[in-house]
Amino acid sequence: MQHLPFIFSNEWKYRLQRHLAFWLFWAIFQGFLYSFVAANSIRGYFRSLPMSMTESFIFLFAHMFLAYSLIYFVIPRFLLKQKYWQTAAWTFAFFILTGYVSALLNFTIIDKLRVSYYGESYANSPFRPSTLGIQRSLLAGLRGGITIGGIAAAIKLMKYWYLKEQRNLQLQKENTESQLQLLKAQVHPHFMFNTLNNIYAYTQDTSPVASKLVTRLSDLLRFILYESNQPLVPLEKELKLIEDYIALEKVRYGNKLELDIQLPVDTNNFYIAPLLLLPLVENSFKHGASNLLDQPWISLHVNLDGKQLQVKLVNGKFSKPVTKGNQVGIGIENVRKRLELLYPDRHEFTITNDEEVYIVNLKVDLELKADADLKKSQPSLSYA
Repeated sequence: MQHLPFIFSNEWKYRLQRHLAFWLFWAIFQGFLYSFVAANSIRGYFRSLPMSMTESFIFLFAHMFLAYSLIYFVIPRFLLKQKYWQTAAWTFAFFILTGYVSALLNFTIIDKLRVSYYGESYANSPFRPSTLGIQRSLLAGLRGGITIGGIAAAIKLMKYWYLKEQRNLQLQKENTESQLQLLKAQVHPHFMFNTLNNIYAYTQDTSPVASKLVTRLSDLLRFILYESNQPLVPLEKELKLIEDYIALEKVRYGNKLELDIQLPVDTNNFYIAPLLLLPLVENSFKHGASNLLDQPWISLHVNLDGKQLQVKLVNGKFSKPVTKGNQVGIGIENVRKRLELLYPDRHEFTITNDEEVYIVNLKVDLELKADADLKKSQPSLSYA
C-alpha cells in the first residue's frame, strides 16, 4: 500500500524499520513490566529496572525465535492452507522449544548477571533458576514468549486478511473498468455471429481456407465475449484460443513467418485465468514479427510441470537500442498486474528485451477443476 509504506511496503528499509520498532517496543515494555516482579523479591523497582531491561533484551532471542517460526513457517504453510492439526502440532512444538531456549538463557547468562548485579541477596534467593528447577524455568520462559508470539501471529493474520480484501477490491475495480471498456466498443454479439455464419456458409464451397479462418475467428470472439467473464477457464480452451489467434495471424505473413509452436497435448483438467496468455502472443506479433522486414520468427513453448504452467515466448525484433519508453507495452503491463492480483506468490514473470530478441518467461501455479468449481460459486472477479 503506497499510502502506508511503513506498514505494508515490502521494501527492505521499511521491513527493517517495522521489525526494529516492534522488538524495541516489546523489549522496553517487558523490561518495565517485569521490573515490578523483581522489585517484590529483591530491592525495589528502580534498583531492579536496569537488570530487568537487560534480561528483557536477552530474552528477545527466544521470543524472536517463536514469533518468526509462527509467522513465517506455521501460518503460511499450515494455517492458511487449513491444515489445522499440523498447525496445532507445530505451534506446540515451537512453544516447547522456546521454553527450552528461554531456560538455557536463564541458566547460562541471566543467572550469572543477577549474581553479579545483586550480590549475596540474590545468590541465596529461592528464585534462582537452579532452585526453581527445569520445569518451572520452562514455564517462566514461556510467560512472555507466548504473549509476543500471539501478538505477532495476530498482526500477521490481520495484515494478510486486509491485503487479501484489498486485492479483491482491486480486482472488482479492474473488472468494472474492463466491462465498461468492452461495452463502449462492443458490437451486438448476435449480429456479429450471424454475419460470420453467413460468411462461413458463403465461403464453405468457394474458399475452404477462408471458411476455416472464419470459424477460428468466430471461436476466438465467442471465447472473448462469453468465456472470459469467468474467474477461471479450462487450460485447453485458453490454449485453443492461442492456436486460433496464431492461425489467423499466419494468413498475414504466409510463408515469410517462421513459427515454432509447442503446446501440451494433455492439460490434466487444469484451469487458468482467462485471456492471460493471449496478450503475450499478441505482443510478439504486434511489436515483433510485424516490424521485421526480413524473416520474422516466433517461438512459443508451453509445458506443464506438475501443476505449474511454464511458458517461454521468444520473437525477433528490430535491431535498435532499448530505451525505457519501449521496454514494456500496455498489454504486458496488464498481464503483470493481473498476475500480481490473481496469483500472488504463485507466479514468476520475467522479460528480457535485447536489441534483436524479445523473451518472455512465465511460470504460474494452476488450479484443478475442484478449485475452479469453488471459485465459480463465489462472486466473480473476472477480467472482462
